Amino acid sequence: MSSQPMALPGHVLGPTAANNIGSGTHVHGDTLIASIAGPLTSTPSTSKANKLPTVSVARPSGALLPETGTIVLGRITRTNPRQANLSILALGSAGEHTCSDPFPALIRQQDIRATEVDKVKVAESFRVGDIVRAVVISLGDERSYYLSTAKNELGVVMARSEWGNTM
Repeated sequence: MSSQPMALPGHVLGPTAANNIGSGTHVHGDTLIASIAGPLTSTPSTSKANKLPTVSVARPSGALLPETGTIVLGRITRTNPRQANLSILALGSAGEHTCSDPFPALIRQQDIRATEVDKVKVAESFRVGDIVRAVVISLGDERSYYLSTAKNELGVVMARSEWGNTM
């Protein structure tokens, strides 16, 4: 039982000399590149003038919602001494499913680290703009999902220094 191949943004799909551009793709130089994450499809040409197949990447159908236990990627939007607010941008540990609209979420001070919870300072753990990998621990209230970074594989994935350099 074979599954349909998946493409991620930035994956090389082949040369433009052998493929036509389809939805979810773009051309960089003479190479066809995936623009979005999703299943890869190649449709044979029906035109007699152009016999090249059309390569496209489709968004997975259906609206995905974060559930308890889902790994998410999000951007920190605001911090205060008790919590960090963020927008969930993608679902899955590698961001396989991007969100069309970001979901509001927060990480409470006690959910940042598994040990020495009383010594955690939110401002020393996160800065506005950081990209964070976290797990949904609760669907929360009507405003936000509750997330945790209290595992080794979770936490800040990408950050910028005070001078704007990528860390």
